[in-house]
Amino acid sequence: MNTSSHQIIVNDSEATANGIKDYGAVGLILALGKVLYNDEDRTFQKWHEALKGGKSKYEMERIKRGAWSRIRKVSFDLQQISFIKITDETLVKCGSFQTNFRNAGGQPRKEKVLLDLEKIDEELAYFIEF
Repeated sequence: MNTSSHQIIVNDSEATANGIKDYGAVGLILALGKVLYNDEDRTFQKWHEALKGGKSKYEMERIKRGAWSRIRKVSFDLQQISFIKITDETLVKCGSFQTNFRNAGGQPRKEKVLLDLEKIDEELAYFIEF
């Protein structure tokens, strides 16, 4: 699998644990590919902001809080689809992400599972390359 950090943010940690408890495992379908990001002047972001009629309420609150603005993806070239089985054993290998982050409406986000793709072997059930 090819990602720059080999770590991906999967899903809500509590929901994942509950799914595993109820069904024995949770399935993940992962699309991997090459991504092109916005340029340094954020041309795509400025275009998108103009298209939607200006800054959203969430964006204005983000600026007021002094929070950073992520660089936007402008294209994605699909190279692989992987099918991954997540169990309790998998969660032991995982970290967490997004503690103290906020949703678009300003509410706190739930902590998410951080899956390290270099630490999974038996979890990778199948993959298709393009």
